[in-house]
Amino acid sequence: MKITSSAVSLNVEDVAASSSFLINHFGFSEAMAADGFASLTRDDAGMNVIFLRRGLPTLPDDQRDDHAKGLILAFEVDDLEGELARLQAEGVTITMPLTAEEWGERAFQVRDPNGVIVQLVDWNGPTSR
Repeated sequence: MKITSSAVSLNVEDVAASSSFLINHFGFSEAMAADGFASLTRDDAGMNVIFLRRGLPTLPDDQRDDHAKGLILAFEVDDLEGELARLQAEGVTITMPLTAEEWGERAFQVRDPNGVIVQLVDWNGPTSR
């Protein structure tokens, strides 16, 4: 098997709201879109983010009404504090403050208009040895 690209697909109520959030605050661009569907890309993200409207008849019955709950869309960044300051200046609500874990991870989280958790992370925290 050869994997040629990667994507994560998330079911949401309002595809346009989630798409706009990633475009406006995280620098994604729209690669493709149709009614109830949007595929977003960034050259440096390593994957596309796809939003699907809940209830789409093209989805299998057992997935059609699922919502992207319990998932964390995480992006590693090189200037965590800078990104935190930028998002705060843009009026984005920080839903989990900047935290540092003993294994070296530092992260904070926001939520998009559909409740999708977006986490920015780096690995510059103290590590236990």
